[in-house]
Amino acid sequence: MPMRRLLFTLLLLLCCSGIASAQSRGPRMSFDHSSYDFGDVQRRGGDLVKEFRFVNDGDKPLVIKKITKSCSCMTVTYSRKPVMPGDSAVIKIKYEPHKVEPGIFYKAVQIYSNESKQRVRVLTIQGNSIDHNKQYR
Repeated sequence: MPMRRLLFTLLLLLCCSGIASAQSRGPRMSFDHSSYDFGDVQRRGGDLVKEFRFVNDGDKPLVIKKITKSCSCMTVTYSRKPVMPGDSAVIKIKYEPHKVEPGIFYKAVQIYSNESKQRVRVLTIQGNSIDHNKQYR
């Protein structure tokens, strides 16, 4: 009888640990916002910078594997270190309007991470670059 009880207890523990690991959410990137509108900006008025803050509200470390950008007129900086559950980090986008023609711009950055459900996230910036007191719409 004690052997059956021991086996039953071990089996119960294994089942419970399997259920707990099945309920694991993994890493999860959560942004307050994923787009930003600079509005009207002077084309030769300097670089535009926007920081997108996110939180890993999952239960495993979040790793950004790579980031791609839609234009060579942008640079993107971010930490290469894993973001632990509950911690936050920043992805900083710098746009250089003097490198492109004046007018409306819409630029995107794709973030590839180890998220379980959504492995690619997209951040966007937009605005209207004005040159020599002219407006382009």
